[in-house]
Formats: sequence, C-alpha cells, structure tokens
Amino acid sequence: MDSGVNTVSRDSNDFDFCRAMTRLCEDVCERHRVFQHIRMDRVAVTFAQTRSPVEWGLQAKLTPLRFEGGRRVERRQGRLWTVQKVIHRGQEALYILTFYLPRFLNQSYDEKLITVFHELYHISPEFNGDIRRFAGSCYVHTGSQKEYDRQMGVYAKEYLKQQPPPELLHFLRFDFRELQKQVGTVMGVRIAIPRLIPIDRVA
Repeated sequence: MDSGVNTVSRDSNDFDFCRAMTRLCEDVCERHRVFQHIRMDRVAVTFAQTRSPVEWGLQAKLTPLRFEGGRRVERRQGRLWTVQKVIHRGQEALYILTFYLPRFLNQSYDEKLITVFHELYHISPEFNGDIRRFAGSCYVHTGSQKEYDRQMGVYAKEYLKQQPPPELLHFLRFDFRELQKQVGTVMGVRIAIPRLIPIDRVA
C-alpha cells in the first residue's frame, strides 16, 4: 500500500508531520502540569507506514531507550546488554515516539488527541528513559487500558481549556487523504527501532 508518506525532504512546501507533532507535544508538555517533566528535545518523534489498509490496530507507540529505572545496562540470561544509542537533533534521545500513518490520522479528532496523551503519559515521571510503571503485573496500563484512556481524555480536555494556538492542532482536524489535499506531500522522519547490543560488543 502506498500511503503517500515520505521521509523529510528539503522542499519547504512539504508538510513535515513529525515537526508538527513535536510542536504540539512541546506545547502539551509546557501547558499541562502532568506532563511538564517531559523534555521533547530528548524525545525523537518519528513515523512508520502501516502496511494494512484496515484502520484498527496500533496507532502509535513509545519506545524507551533505557531499561527499568533508567539503567543503561541490564543482565538477561547471564549476559549484559545495552540499548543502541539514538542521536536526534544533536543529542542522545531517551525515547522514540512513533506514529503509524496513515492509520493514526484516520481516527477522529478526539481519538487522535487521546492517542497523543496516551503515549506521552507512558514516559516515566523521572524522565530517565524508562516508562511509567504502575503497581502490579499490569504495570503499563494499570490493568484497564479503557480506564487509562478515559483519564487521557480528561487530560486532553484540560489542555484544550487552556486554549492552545489553533494552528498547532489544525493538522489533526483532517484524515490522511484530507490532509494531503490541504498540504500536498506529507513528509516525516523515520528512525529504526534500536537494537539491544551485547555489552562485550560495545566499543
């Protein structure tokens, strides 16, 4: 499937989805108290192209670039491992935030906002490269992803009540094809998910 999404070019007339999403996330993290620990200059925003034409499935994901507690090294099956470094905008990233296009943009406006807040909330309050961990075995979504997303909807409404600049949210008003009609080519940054590297191979 040709989604019409390309990697970033130098043509100033192209719409840079990742830049637009970064600016929106920066504003969320500046305005909303719950997200003010996040430094978007250490979060690499990227996209992946969905292969299936269906609209259900993964919309976005957050990839932490450190282990639990922010550790750089973890022992697994008797061997030490580290995560391949990602340098983004001149410094080492702590997280990769990936949106799946065109699927993400084909959600409703409210669903898109909830998805953004959903992924940002996964970032550890310590902002140490680890995810936010909840008590119990369901440490990612507290045991109820439905309730998790309900709370994200509350946060999204609180953010909108602060009247952020409309231009930051404008691109979320359109599905993928409508956005293409508005802006032309939709561009973005692609970053491969980093590999785990055995510590004895790290120079």
